[in-house]
Amino acid sequence: MDTRSNYSLSVLAPLNDGYGEPRTDIISRLKEFILAFQIDGVYIYRDQIRENVLVRRYFCDVDVAHLISYNEDLAHKLTTDPGATIPLFETALKQCTQRIVHPQKPDVKLPQHQLMLHSSAHHISIRDLTADNVSALVRIPGIVIGASTLSSKATALAIECRSCQHRENLTVNGGFTGVTLPRECGSKKTPGQTQGEGCGLDPYFVVHEDSQFEDQQIIKLQEAPDQVPVGELPRHIVISADRYLVNRVIPGSRCTVMGVYSIYQQNKNRNKGVAIRNPYLRAVGIIPDIDHTSSANQHFTEEEILEFEHMARDPNLYTKIANSIAPSIYGNVDIKKAIACLLMGGSKKVLPDGMKLRGDINVLLLGDPGTAKSQLLKFVEKVAPIAIYTSGKGSSAAGLTASVQRDTQSREFYLEGGAMVLADGGVVCIDEFDKMRDEDRVAIHEAMEQQTISIAKAGITTILNARTSVLAAANPIFGRYDDLKSPGENIDFQTTILSRFDMIFIVRDDHDRNRDEMIAKHVMGIHMGNNNPLSADDTVQADISVDKLKRYISFCKARCAPRLSREATEKLSSHFVTIRAQTARHERGQNLKSSIPITIRQLEAIIRITESLAKLTLSPVADETHVDEAIRLFLASTMDAVTHERAAYGGAVGGGMGNRDVMQEVGKLEEELKKRLPIGWSASLSKLRREFVEGRGYSEAALGRALGVMQRRESIRMRGGGGVVWRCGV
Repeated sequence: MDTRSNYSLSVLAPLNDGYGEPRTDIISRLKEFILAFQIDGVYIYRDQIRENVLVRRYFCDVDVAHLISYNEDLAHKLTTDPGATIPLFETALKQCTQRIVHPQKPDVKLPQHQLMLHSSAHHISIRDLTADNVSALVRIPGIVIGASTLSSKATALAIECRSCQHRENLTVNGGFTGVTLPRECGSKKTPGQTQGEGCGLDPYFVVHEDSQFEDQQIIKLQEAPDQVPVGELPRHIVISADRYLVNRVIPGSRCTVMGVYSIYQQNKNRNKGVAIRNPYLRAVGIIPDIDHTSSANQHFTEEEILEFEHMARDPNLYTKIANSIAPSIYGNVDIKKAIACLLMGGSKKVLPDGMKLRGDINVLLLGDPGTAKSQLLKFVEKVAPIAIYTSGKGSSAAGLTASVQRDTQSREFYLEGGAMVLADGGVVCIDEFDKMRDEDRVAIHEAMEQQTISIAKAGITTILNARTSVLAAANPIFGRYDDLKSPGENIDFQTTILSRFDMIFIVRDDHDRNRDEMIAKHVMGIHMGNNNPLSADDTVQADISVDKLKRYISFCKARCAPRLSREATEKLSSHFVTIRAQTARHERGQNLKSSIPITIRQLEAIIRITESLAKLTLSPVADETHVDEAIRLFLASTMDAVTHERAAYGGAVGGGMGNRDVMQEVGKLEEELKKRLPIGWSASLSKLRREFVEGRGYSEAALGRALGVMQRRESIRMRGGGGVVWRCGV
């Protein structure tokens, strides 16, 4: 009476729901929950409704845990029979809005409200959904691989008879279920006539102007790649999102969807089986997962934060992390340190003119078979917070970037993201990089430098984010690295793709007795397990576990974005000029352009490596010590690959210093030696020197180099204290 509003009392028998409880009682209990629930004196849902209505957004996001703590019966009814309870909840929300926002205006017409739910309960996998879950509330994690354009779905249809203009209103249920128009007119002309007499069959048509519609979007959710069992195809499910849940996610987003597991019948299946239905999910809540590229929504406990900050103060952390990367693989210390930098990444920058500079580091491992390149890639897939592993031979350009698909029902085109879109904010591991077709390899040029993927197909012109690091492994063109040939002839890649890699490692399988003994001892220790008499220390045990390392990487990427100090900047610029001058001298000596270019991209690469080293210790500023280590890594990887030819031929050739003419001379001399010495024959070194140097005009340095190469390939052996050459193999 105090509010001076109309007071009403129900005099009819209340409508019952399926449990025998009056629907009005359920609505009143739900209203009581919305209005009365509070935490620490704050009325959460009252305030949320008031804030949303002020900006004309008519929805309320409810935590199921709050409802459980308030009234377990209501929560049980909501989870077991959501189809009947959710409409009652939305009615209660509408009445609460009327009471909270417009208490003095009972005749204000409010639109239909939407209930959104979120929960921290245990989720269920897509492949674990069974018939028992139909019509129940489920919570499913996954990755969005396709999202349709918005369509308008009718919630209330106004229909009119063509003959007698009789009007009716039909209510349409949510989801994919459709509606069938009445076959006969429902009007009565005269007391003696039956319904619809004289109007004929199917007299109704839809009056769109008087109907009510809402936005609807169809989303395709797939299992996350790390949740798919080995040998299985990833399952996917169709999700129907409506009203305020549309446009929440894009292809490539990882999210958890809460919804009602429902079924529908496709038109094309009607003749196959009357009782066969296809499952789908009617969404009541979409919660995007943690974005590893931003600091928002990161959740770390106080104990974790203290532990990580203590780890960052450890002076040996850099070495510990490098040793924790694939500890079962012997050696390759610089490669492991480069992978640690790749996992951390540099600082992404947005310039005042809108240009973006990437912070992700790309690494190429190029080398002989049997050097554990694929094992390193597999380990990175496990330790990176977001990672996708793919093989170059089985990957197409569309599979790596994005493909355009046609919806079977609406016949509209939509985008499905590929590996680089799905790994947004993580790492893409591409094995057998050299086995990819050139046209497929070109497709990732833009993704590696600009970190976007542009699509212009079938009338769709758009840009997708692909903020990923690329870790690629490849073999040389001849299977093994050939010393007689330059890096350009060993590497079957274009300069355009090589310049986009920040670090290029040439991994060679050299024959060194001491190193081979150490590797054999290490491998035997792994295969024998803990009972290892060959090594006193347990070398396989990592300093930091995989799970802790994964969380630490997420923590560093979320909390730290280092910048260069002034001294570090000056040191970097002077070193880059020195590296360019060194490359220019090398190219002049070789009389040809280097196949691995040193451009301004490589300066940015060293900057990114420096920032990643500072981020690894949570330092806000990168100083000269970080620059020194970044330059050392760069010289040990890319610059070592550039100058490899010079190093291979420098000491042995002498005056020509590894130019192309001497390489051709060594190759020609090797063929002549094979003709001169059949397998099993031998000749003295002095006799060969007289024949080839004095008789045919070859240089003595070229003869020594050719014999050295053949000896390393085990084609010849030196006997008699090095004075006799014996041909022992091909």
